[in-house]
Parts: sequence; C-alpha cells; structure tokens
Amino acid sequence: MKRKDFEAKAKKTFKGSQLKTLARALDVAETAHRGQKRVSGESYIVHPLAVANYLIDWEMDIDSIIAGVLHDTVEDSDLDLNDIEEQFGSNIATLVDGVTKLTRVRRGMRDIDTYLPTTKDNLTKLLIATGEDIRVLIIKIADRLHNLETLRHLPRERQTKVALESLQVFAPLADRLNMGQVRVKLEEISFQYLDPQRFDFLKKQLKKSIGSAASKLDVVKNELSTALKTAKIPYQMDGRIKSIYSLHKKLDKYDQSFDRIYDLIALRIVVNNTTDCYNVLGVLHKLFIPVEGRVKDYIARPKANGYRSLHTTIMTYDGNDEEFFVEFQIRTHEMHEFAERGLAAGFHYNEQKLTDVYKQGGQIQGLPEGMNWVADLHHAAEKLQAGEAIDISKLQMNLFSDRIFVHTPDGDIFDLPDGALPLDFAFRVHSDIGKTTHAVKVNGEIVGFDEPLKTGDVVEVITRKGIFPRLDWIKKVVTPKAKTKIRASLRESGIEVKTEDNPQKPRRTEPGNKK
Repeated sequence: MKRKDFEAKAKKTFKGSQLKTLARALDVAETAHRGQKRVSGESYIVHPLAVANYLIDWEMDIDSIIAGVLHDTVEDSDLDLNDIEEQFGSNIATLVDGVTKLTRVRRGMRDIDTYLPTTKDNLTKLLIATGEDIRVLIIKIADRLHNLETLRHLPRERQTKVALESLQVFAPLADRLNMGQVRVKLEEISFQYLDPQRFDFLKKQLKKSIGSAASKLDVVKNELSTALKTAKIPYQMDGRIKSIYSLHKKLDKYDQSFDRIYDLIALRIVVNNTTDCYNVLGVLHKLFIPVEGRVKDYIARPKANGYRSLHTTIMTYDGNDEEFFVEFQIRTHEMHEFAERGLAAGFHYNEQKLTDVYKQGGQIQGLPEGMNWVADLHHAAEKLQAGEAIDISKLQMNLFSDRIFVHTPDGDIFDLPDGALPLDFAFRVHSDIGKTTHAVKVNGEIVGFDEPLKTGDVVEVITRKGIFPRLDWIKKVVTPKAKTKIRASLRESGIEVKTEDNPQKPRRTEPGNKK
C-alpha cells in the first residue's frame, strides 16, 4: 500500500487534528525507516503502513492507528521513546513502548508450550507489556498478520518457525480477544506453510463437498426464508464455509471421516434483538429435526472470550432420502459485529482512553463481562510496575484460550489447557518425567491421575525407576503431546492402542419430516 492510498482511506474515518497528527506520524516513520528494506526488497515503510491499514479495517481508534505506523521506529531506528512521547503524547508512546516490549519478551518462544515464560521474571515482563494497554496486543496481532502474508519471501526454515508461532500463539490470542476473522486468517496462512500438501488436499475436498451440497442448501434456505417471513421476523441470512484448518482439526477428532462433519457449511441468521434469536430457533426446530446434543446457547452462557450466539444443527432429507445436515448460528447485529472483530469493535466508538476507563472501575462500555479479564490484566500490570507483589496464579488474565497456570514446588509456572490432568503436567515438564510417573501431589496431597488441575495448583511429580506407561493412561490425559508419548511408549512395549469407536450418526426420530 502506498502512503497516498492509506491517507485517502484514513480520511473516510478520521478528521481534522487526527489526520494532521497521523500525517506527522507518517513523516516520522518514513524518515526513521529511510533506506531500510524488507526481505522482499520493498521499502520497509510498506510494513507499518500495512499494519496501520489493518487497524483501520478493524475500526480501532486514532491512537492505535498512529502507534501502528510508529510501532517499529524505536526498535529499528535512532528514535527513542522520549522522542515519541514529545511529538505524540504519552498515550501513543505507551502503545509503541508496549509493542516494543512484547517483541523483545517473545523472542525465542516458538510454540504454545514455551511461549509463556516458565520464570516469574519473564512472566512479569509479559504482563507489563500487554497489561498497560490491551491495544498493544491488537497492534502486535496486526504486525504478525502482515508478516504472515509476506512469508513467501523468507527461507523455508524461517517460514516454518513463524507459521508455527502464529498458529499456536497468535491465533489463540486473537481468539481470546474474540477476533474471529483475524484468527481464521492467521490459522489458514500458517497451516498452508506448515503442511501444504494437507492444506491443498482439504481445500479440494471442501470445494467438492460444498459443490455437491449447494442445491440441497438452497432448499433449506428457501424453506426457512418462507417460514421467517410468515412469522414476520426481520432477518439477514448469509453463509460461512468452514475454514480449512478448522476442518483439519475436526477430522483429526473424528478419525478423518467427512461424514461426521456437520458444519462444513453454516448459515448465519442475524436479527434485531435477542427475543428474535430465540424465535428463529423455534422456527428452525419446527421446520427441521434438531440434532441431539448440537444445540448451544451462547447467549445465556457466553463463551469465555465474550462470544454470544445460538447454535443448532438440523437434519433434513434430500430428494434421494439421504440425510443432510446444516449448522445455524443465530445472533443480533451487535453480537455479530463482536463475533467478527471482538475487542477491537469497542475502541473506535469509545473515545474515552482505556486507561481512564480502567481507573474508573475497569469496565469498557459496550463489551460483555467475558472481557473483564482485560481490566484485571491492566490492574496487575500497574501493581507490578509499582513494585507491588501479586499472586500470578490468581490472576484471571488467561491470555490464551482455555488455559490454566500451575506451579512446581520451586515456583516455576507451566501453562496447560483447561481440563488438563496430572499426567499432562508430568509430560509437559519432560517426557522422561511423564513416562516414569509413580504418583502426583497437588497442593501437598496425593491425587488420582484423573483429578483435573486448576489455575494456582502446586504440582509435584514423584517418579520411580521401573515405571512404564500403562494402557489406561491414554484415558487419563487430554494433551496431544502426552497422548503421543504414551502411545509411543506402549508400542515400544508391544502394546497396540485401539482408536475409539465412532459414535452413531443421528437417525430420523420423527416420521413424516422428510424434506
């Protein structure tokens, strides 16, 4: 993107003094990066322009846009933070400083098992870098997205490292911020570089499946449209095709069976209010057969990242009397905007600076309670900077989706997925420790291998020579690493591990519902 194109785009959103300050930032960035080149051979200024462009697309506030333009100046030029603060004020300087700190803290951390530092000192630095202002994290995600989109210019080894970190770290962070569109982009590009053959295969299979389902889907859409008009419910309907990486993960879960994937195509119904969400659900369930266990109410019980919507999967029959499944997502316009852009959706319309919002009680206007962890993170960073001690184990920051933080008796911190069990922790520390686990103490008490761990637990693994993984250990772990290591050890012992039986597909339960 050229500067003139970027400025023309910015003029559609910002005005007056905001545009003048943005123009000064562009001048500063161009001077700071003059003569610098990217690996592609392009002038370096292309990168900060692209980052700031993403932030405009996400409708971030003007301070974030300016910080996006300047985010690499302190790291890559003679400018220092005092220069930034003198020219653009403390708020923008804080954002640029936070991005710089986050860049330095994450160096060398290449996957989700090692990204969060295992020492309190480094974890403290990470908390400060992101906690001062959560917009730092959003700017960093924009930075990573552009680096991914230009990854083709790097050597293969570097491509793999960047893609792996993006898939296992930045995509979960985007998910934690409920930035759904961005998460999908990060996953798709990363997966394409990490496993290009698998990516191409699934892309072809997905295209084939969607092509064969198009006419069936049209029948469902037409029937539902007629019913909603009869019920006088205003609505918008569109579709979403399952991402290739999401398909890959689901096929791994279901033994590579496409027949068990019911949400290759989802229809999204957007309505004016919450009451209409439930009315649409009622219309759907009268018209088609709801699949048991596939109705999810994320309006009454939002996800941890604040996501709200109703989900249901229905079953109908095509002209050949074959089952046909369609997933529906039902939400209001406000829920839809938040589902697409997440936390970023709140900044452009809230001119009050985040730091002021935090100091006035930690609430960000217009965002659901699921985002209150942002304020918790900010308050913790303030305490750390003031030299106050905090109990990290009780901090509900959880930057990564559904992860817990547990301690060793020596105070080292390990992160695990929510629902992890003692053996998951043992294999997380070291494979040899996992393989020779005799017992596990949690908070000083011996616990069973099927006892879930929780944030703040102090976990001690007791090993013994001569101990080897047993067959029943497979059912007492949830992490892929632990499962892989246990299976490998069992195979070395001559024990083959059977896969789980496939559950039954839903059957027609009511006569006369053929569509």
